[in-house]
Amino acid sequence: MNGSAVTPAINPAEVEFIAIRAQGPGGQNVNKVSCAVHARFDIGASSLPAWIKERLLDMRDTRITRDGVLVLKAQQSRSLEQNKEDALQRLQALVAQAADVPPVRRATKPTRGSQRRRLDEKTRSGQIKALRGRVSE
Repeated sequence: MNGSAVTPAINPAEVEFIAIRAQGPGGQNVNKVSCAVHARFDIGASSLPAWIKERLLDMRDTRITRDGVLVLKAQQSRSLEQNKEDALQRLQALVAQAADVPPVRRATKPTRGSQRRRLDEKTRSGQIKALRGRVSE
Protein backbone atom coordinates (compact mmCIF):
# COMPACT_ATOMS: atom_id res chain seq x y z
CA MET A 1 0.00 0.00 0.00
CA ASN A 2 2.89 2.34 -0.59
CA GLY A 3 3.31 4.91 -3.35
CA SER A 4 6.25 3.09 -4.92
CA ALA A 5 4.19 0.02 -5.86
CA VAL A 6 3.76 -0.76 -9.54
CA THR A 7 0.27 -0.06 -10.85
CA PRO A 8 -1.49 -3.32 -11.76
CA ALA A 9 -2.56 -3.63 -15.38
CA ILE A 10 -6.25 -3.82 -16.27
CA ASN A 11 -7.30 -7.17 -17.71
CA PRO A 12 -9.31 -6.37 -20.89
CA ALA A 13 -11.46 -9.47 -20.21
CA GLU A 14 -12.82 -7.72 -17.09
CA VAL A 15 -14.08 -4.76 -19.14
CA GLU A 16 -17.43 -5.02 -20.90
CA PHE A 17 -17.57 -3.05 -24.15
CA ILE A 18 -20.90 -1.94 -25.58
CA ALA A 19 -20.91 -0.36 -29.05
CA ILE A 20 -23.16 2.69 -29.27
CA ARG A 21 -23.78 5.45 -31.77
CA ALA A 22 -21.53 8.46 -31.31
CA GLN A 23 -22.80 11.98 -30.80
CA GLY A 24 -21.78 15.15 -32.56
CA PRO A 25 -20.68 15.85 -36.12
CA GLY A 26 -19.87 13.12 -38.58
CA GLY A 27 -22.65 13.28 -41.14
CA GLN A 28 -24.28 10.10 -42.35
CA ASN A 29 -21.56 7.94 -40.78
CA VAL A 30 -22.54 8.99 -37.27
CA ASN A 31 -26.19 8.05 -37.92
CA LYS A 32 -25.60 4.53 -39.19
CA VAL A 33 -22.39 3.19 -37.59
CA SER A 34 -22.07 2.27 -33.91
CA CYS A 35 -18.42 3.11 -33.39
CA ALA A 36 -18.51 4.79 -29.97
CA VAL A 37 -17.95 2.59 -26.93
CA HIS A 38 -19.30 2.35 -23.40
CA ALA A 39 -16.66 0.54 -21.34
CA ARG A 40 -18.11 -0.90 -18.13
CA PHE A 41 -15.66 -1.98 -15.44
CA ASP A 42 -17.02 -3.62 -12.28
CA ILE A 43 -14.58 -2.46 -9.60
CA GLY A 44 -15.76 -4.90 -6.93
CA ALA A 45 -15.52 -7.99 -9.19
CA SER A 46 -12.14 -7.02 -10.68
CA SER A 47 -8.79 -8.65 -9.92
CA LEU A 48 -7.33 -5.39 -8.56
CA PRO A 49 -5.88 -5.36 -5.03
CA ALA A 50 -8.44 -4.52 -2.33
CA TRP A 51 -6.79 -1.22 -1.38
CA ILE A 52 -6.93 0.05 -4.97
CA LYS A 53 -10.60 -0.99 -5.25
CA GLU A 54 -11.31 0.93 -2.05
CA ARG A 55 -9.53 4.06 -3.30
CA LEU A 56 -11.35 3.86 -6.67
CA LEU A 57 -14.73 3.57 -4.95
CA ASP A 58 -13.86 6.51 -2.65
CA MET A 59 -13.20 8.77 -5.65
CA ARG A 60 -15.88 11.39 -6.13
CA ASP A 61 -16.38 10.57 -9.80
CA THR A 62 -19.75 10.77 -11.52
CA ARG A 63 -18.72 7.94 -13.86
CA ILE A 64 -18.83 5.44 -10.96
CA THR A 65 -22.34 4.10 -10.33
CA ARG A 66 -23.80 3.21 -6.92
CA ASP A 67 -23.15 -0.44 -7.75
CA GLY A 68 -19.43 0.25 -8.11
CA VAL A 69 -19.34 0.05 -11.90
CA LEU A 70 -17.11 2.55 -13.70
CA VAL A 71 -18.62 3.60 -17.06
CA LEU A 72 -16.38 5.34 -19.60
CA LYS A 73 -17.58 6.63 -22.96
CA ALA A 74 -15.06 6.78 -25.80
CA GLN A 75 -16.02 8.39 -29.11
CA GLN A 76 -12.91 10.27 -30.24
CA SER A 77 -12.21 8.04 -33.22
CA ARG A 78 -14.34 6.72 -36.09
CA SER A 79 -12.90 3.28 -35.41
CA LEU A 80 -14.49 0.98 -32.83
CA GLU A 81 -11.13 -0.65 -32.02
CA GLN A 82 -9.41 2.71 -31.46
CA ASN A 83 -12.24 3.79 -29.17
CA LYS A 84 -11.89 0.54 -27.18
CA GLU A 85 -8.15 1.18 -26.84
CA ASP A 86 -8.80 4.78 -25.77
CA ALA A 87 -11.28 3.62 -23.10
CA LEU A 88 -8.77 1.05 -21.79
CA GLN A 89 -6.01 3.67 -21.59
CA ARG A 90 -8.27 6.09 -19.70
CA LEU A 91 -9.34 3.29 -17.33
CA GLN A 92 -5.69 2.40 -16.74
CA ALA A 93 -4.94 6.06 -16.00
CA LEU A 94 -7.72 6.14 -13.39
CA VAL A 95 -6.35 3.01 -11.73
CA ALA A 96 -2.85 4.51 -11.74
CA GLN A 97 -4.24 7.65 -10.11
CA ALA A 98 -5.92 5.56 -7.41
CA ALA A 99 -2.74 3.52 -6.86
CA ASP A 100 -0.61 6.62 -6.34
CA VAL A 101 -0.67 7.18 -2.58
CA PRO A 102 0.96 10.48 -1.64
CA PRO A 103 3.49 10.28 1.21
CA VAL A 104 2.14 11.23 4.62
CA ARG A 105 3.13 14.76 5.56
CA ARG A 106 4.58 15.06 9.02
CA ALA A 107 4.26 18.46 10.62
CA THR A 108 7.52 20.08 11.69
CA LYS A 109 8.21 22.99 14.00
CA PRO A 110 9.91 26.13 12.69
CA THR A 111 13.54 26.45 13.75
CA ARG A 112 14.55 28.94 16.40
CA GLY A 113 16.50 30.92 13.80
CA SER A 114 13.53 31.14 11.42
CA GLN A 115 11.29 32.31 14.28
CA ARG A 116 13.82 35.00 15.21
CA ARG A 117 14.14 36.17 11.58
CA ARG A 118 10.34 36.37 11.24
CA LEU A 119 10.00 38.44 14.42
CA ASP A 120 12.89 40.73 13.41
CA GLU A 121 11.18 41.35 10.04
CA LYS A 122 7.89 42.10 11.79
CA THR A 123 9.63 44.60 14.06
CA ARG A 124 11.39 46.25 11.11
CA SER A 125 8.19 46.59 9.09
CA GLY A 126 6.39 47.95 12.16
CA GLN A 127 9.06 50.64 12.58
CA ILE A 128 8.77 51.60 8.91
CA LYS A 129 5.02 51.97 9.27
CA ALA A 130 5.40 54.02 12.45
CA LEU A 131 7.53 56.51 10.49
CA ARG A 132 4.68 57.07 8.02
CA GLY A 133 2.73 59.17 10.49
CA ARG A 134 2.14 62.92 10.24
CA VAL A 135 5.11 65.19 10.55
CA SER A 136 4.76 67.36 13.68
CA GLU A 137 6.08 70.92 13.64
